[in-house]
Amino acid sequence: MRRNLATPLRRRVRSDPMAAFDRLPPPARTWAHQAVLPWSAASVARIWARALAETGCPEAALDRLHLAEARTLAREPSLSAKT
Repeated sequence: MRRNLATPLRRRVRSDPMAAFDRLPPPARTWAHQAVLPWSAASVARIWARALAETGCPEAALDRLHLAEARTLAREPSLSAKT
């Protein structure tokens, strides 16, 4: 049962994470599936789009995703020990 139906606040729109994952380009989807960390589809899409806008090359976009994951793993020593 939903509560506070008479609130003046706007309801938050929740997106479907599986649909967002399915909208990723195939190389980015494959990368996210094989990634060490659990990346959100929104994060992958943002990094992918920015890299493609800057370079226009899908291979460079994949390199950018690998670099983002390596940087994230380097910030957290307990995570890098698991790889």
